[in-house]
Formats: sequence, structure tokens, C-alpha cells
Amino acid sequence: MELHDSIVIGGGQAGLSASYHLKRRGIEHLVLDANAHPGGAWQHRWPTLSMHDVHGVADLPGLERAEDDGAAAAREAVPAYFRSYEQTFDLPVVRPVEVDAVTDDDGILVVRSGERAWRTRTLVNATGTWTRPFIPYYPGIETFAGRQLHTVDFTRPEEFRGQRVLVVGGGQSAVQFLGQLAPVTDTLWVTRHEPRWRTEEFTPEAGRAAVALVEDRVRQGLPPRSVVSVTGLLLRPQEEEARRLGAYERRPMFSRIEPRGVRWTDGSFEPVDVILWATGFRHAIDHLAPLHLRSPRGGIQLDGTTAVADPRIQLVGYGPSASTIGANRAGRSAALGVVRWLADEAATLAG
Repeated sequence: MELHDSIVIGGGQAGLSASYHLKRRGIEHLVLDANAHPGGAWQHRWPTLSMHDVHGVADLPGLERAEDDGAAAAREAVPAYFRSYEQTFDLPVVRPVEVDAVTDDDGILVVRSGERAWRTRTLVNATGTWTRPFIPYYPGIETFAGRQLHTVDFTRPEEFRGQRVLVVGGGQSAVQFLGQLAPVTDTLWVTRHEPRWRTEEFTPEAGRAAVALVEDRVRQGLPPRSVVSVTGLLLRPQEEEARRLGAYERRPMFSRIEPRGVRWTDGSFEPVDVILWATGFRHAIDHLAPLHLRSPRGGIQLDGTTAVADPRIQLVGYGPSASTIGANRAGRSAALGVVRWLADEAATLAG
């Protein structure tokens, strides 16, 4: 098998950013993307998520996204932009490739997908979180007779008309779902913690400060928190009607789930038809398990984007770069990490 200088796993924003910076620095590499088409996780978002909802987050290095009125569906506009980006910079993307495992073969990394395999000196992991939806366990969850779905399953609010929908989760997705659902049906919102609302403008400085908080956790080898978890929640004008209807009057978590609803800790019962779990994601990094990168504290310890346990490995879309705030910067950092490791290896072999 050919030995590559680097392989990027994942063709989303962080992966494309890393590929762009690797190519600029003359590093031979491939991008292995599990999706059949460009767009990363954006192509799987719900149809009612517009570019107005995600304004300003899709720009990749070297090519600005064309201005629009914000009404376009994000699941169409962003993949179209990513496709144009791949073509403009002739990025070496191979798809569809779903990576099963990355192993070490006498100092060479081997990326495996079914019967196929690629050998590489370095690796940039950019697999994100979308393929690892998280639903917490509550007693009785398996007995619920209504419908349960996660953020990844949401389509349009109209399909819930006439049903009582319980939205679980304290993130921005839950806020957006309530904003769409409350005007068309009955909703109830529960979270583990009291929501922290942000009233001030979200400036670039505030974004950098939020990223820094998450970076500190991964620097210590702790499991990362999302950037959104430290920025606070924001109500936008399109959610004003839901606020007026009382949709954001949060209740604490229930104690158990029953066939027709949920039971509160005080013993009272709440009937619901649907449970929408807006409870976030976990990082899609199981394929890295053979490399034993996790620290004793439960996370993968990073120095910038470099795995402390194995400096051949760069992680983007992990921790502080799991949001669009940090993805582009992480791509550049990862490329520089690859360049440094290759240079050090060359010097060692020459010395």
C-alpha cells in the first residue's frame, strides 16, 4: 500500500479546513469522508433550519460563502458551498469511506474501512459528533408508548400538530425546536439545570473566550464540553412568539418515564405524546480506540490539536473546535502539527 504523509478522516468543515491548509503547505494527503456527497453533517440537518439561523458560521479559509437572504435551507446551501470549496481547491476527497479502526503497524498508522486500508505517517481526525446522538437513560424509557426522537430525527414542526411534545435539553437546539413547535402545538420544556440566558451581543471576543474555556478542559485531558454550553442561550426574533406563549418556562427533570407520559419527583404525572431529546451528541472517535489516546481523566488530552499520547494524531472538531467558532482555526493548527511531526521525523532519520 502507498504510504501517505497524512490522512484526514471526515469531510465536514474542520476536515476541509485541515485539507486546505495541508495542501497549502505541500503535504500529500487524502480526505476520507463517510458521506456519499459533500456537506458533512449539514446535509443531514432538519429542513426548516435556515441559513438565517446559522448566519456567518459556514465560511471556510480562502473562499467566502456568497451572500444570500438567509431563507435558504442550511442542508442545501452549506453542502453546495462545501462542494464548490472542494472543487475550487481540488481537495483530495475520497468517498464514501466509513472508517472502522485506526491501528499502529510498527510505527505506521493504518486506517481501515472494511476490506480497504490506507497507510499514513500522520492522521487528522475530523469526524465530529453528528453520528453519535446521545439520549440519557431514565427509568421506564423503554415503556413509553408514544414517539421518541432525537435532534437528528427532527424534520418539520407541522408533523407534531395536535400532539403534546416534551422537549428535553438545555442547548440552543432545544430553544430552536420550541420556537418552531410552540406556535403549532402544545409543548413542555425540561432541563437538568436552570437555563443561562445571554442578553448581550455575541461578539468575536466572547466567542474566543468561550473556546478558551473548552480548550482548558482538553488540555487537562478531561472530557470536553461543547462551546455552546459556556456561551449561554439566546432568543432570536423568530422565537418571540414561542416566548409569548410560555414555551420557555422550564421545568426540572422528571424522575421516570411511563407509557403515556412522565412522572415528576413529587409523584405528579404529566401526559405527553412525544419526547424530543435535544440532548446533544458524543464525539465519534470509537475508531481511534486501538491507539489508546484517552487520558486517565476520561478525555483525549490535547496540546492545541495534537494528541499528547501520540503526536502523530491531530484532532479537529473535538472539544473547542467542535463548533464552527473553532473549526477553521483548528484546521490550520492541525496542518502545522502535521508539518512539525514530519519535519521532526525527517530530522531523526537523517541524524
